[in-house]
Amino acid sequence: MKRANIIGSGPNGLSAAIVLAQAGLDVEVFEAEAVPGGGARTLPLTLPGFMHDFGSAVHPMAAGSPFFATLPLGEHGLGWIHGEAALAHPLDDGTAVILEHDLADQDRQFGSDARAWRNLVTPLADHWDQFTREALGPVVRIPRHPFLMARFGKVAFQPARRIATHHFNQPRTRALFAGLAAHSFLSLDDMLSSAVALVLGAAAHKVGWPVPHGGSQGITNALIGHLQSLGGKVYTSCRVDAELFRKLNRREVQTLFDTSPRQLNAIAGDCLTAGFRDLMQRFKLAPGVFKIDYALAQPVPWRAAECKRAITVHLGGTFDEIADGEDAVTKGQHPERPFVLAAQPSLFDRTRAPQGQHTFWAYCHVPNGSTFDMADRIEAQIERFAPGFRDCVLARHVSTPAVLERMNANLLGGDISGGAMTMRQFLLRPTALTYETSASNLFLCSSSTPPGGGVHGMCGFRAASVALRRSRFRG
Repeated sequence: MKRANIIGSGPNGLSAAIVLAQAGLDVEVFEAEAVPGGGARTLPLTLPGFMHDFGSAVHPMAAGSPFFATLPLGEHGLGWIHGEAALAHPLDDGTAVILEHDLADQDRQFGSDARAWRNLVTPLADHWDQFTREALGPVVRIPRHPFLMARFGKVAFQPARRIATHHFNQPRTRALFAGLAAHSFLSLDDMLSSAVALVLGAAAHKVGWPVPHGGSQGITNALIGHLQSLGGKVYTSCRVDAELFRKLNRREVQTLFDTSPRQLNAIAGDCLTAGFRDLMQRFKLAPGVFKIDYALAQPVPWRAAECKRAITVHLGGTFDEIADGEDAVTKGQHPERPFVLAAQPSLFDRTRAPQGQHTFWAYCHVPNGSTFDMADRIEAQIERFAPGFRDCVLARHVSTPAVLERMNANLLGGDISGGAMTMRQFLLRPTALTYETSASNLFLCSSSTPPGGGVHGMCGFRAASVALRRSRFRG
């Protein structure tokens, strides 16, 4: 039986392992940490009984993943929990603009902007399956649905500021769009900053923004459960360095790396050409994040009661304020009022905290490798929209970029995106070879490959598919 090794047990590594196991290969996954999952882990970071998502917490792209949809993950314990709404974006007037599940409800939220919003997201939501199969893959290829992708690309390649200004009249709608676009880690004046906003907006109306029951670990555990049912094996606390890799590597064994390009160099550099190693080393990192996990004595005391309807809350105020903050980060600065992404899963999933108490998850963007303490600025933003928040805090766990990298070696400088979404890296991520390397049996399957960051497994699915085709070609 042919064999394959996977380095890293994040969602992409596990997805690659499943594809190869489905093809009949003997698959082994090697994970450096004691708990598998990479960014999709749930850990006791604060007090006993409080379970916190280490990385991603809310999962529209997992719920809408075309690969995950083919797997019996529910049989392995994965269940989705939705808030009453997908997203809340509080404003200084004490109200919040809401991203609803139902487009009819969204019309009431957006008023005169409802038609423009529908024109942007309805084509993607109505053709979600076709769209995600096209969008969650390499950009440089002939699309199977060219008109759908052309319509998406016409908007997606534009800066978020231009889309917000030209399509929306109301400051409330523009503010919500800014929060969606800020997930890109780009300046909102940069090309491509609208792409993530469109995808996340369409996902809200098609698949929602759910959390896994019990935490993000549920996704990892379900993927591992299915992999094991196919005969695959996962080894934890097994860090693969250059020495161990030399022992594992055989020309007839395929190895897929769910790692950053620089880790690929560090582990397998002796097997790669000098030119390829140089490309990997020059791959540009995205900004980092500064994250705080909270154990709370009670729910967050939002001034806008509507915020309690959603698991995800965007804290940043107006479009211009969010744009200014994100632009500062891209210039290597630390915004006084950062855009804060927050999640309150325990409002809807009572397994996360002791009875009557809650977990809360919040982060902001910072320059890659930042050592600046953003805790006070994050909490000031929370207090701005939830006066008395600090009085609810029982414990905090602060994750600086260095802490994040220490807990997951893929998160270089706090980069949770697998690399910057520059135009070059959008088109060629990380190189024109995408998943292939200069060694015929080594492949990259992490979020540094198309389609990039997010818990959807598509990087692993596509990398493993390429590896299988190359194996069959070589015979």
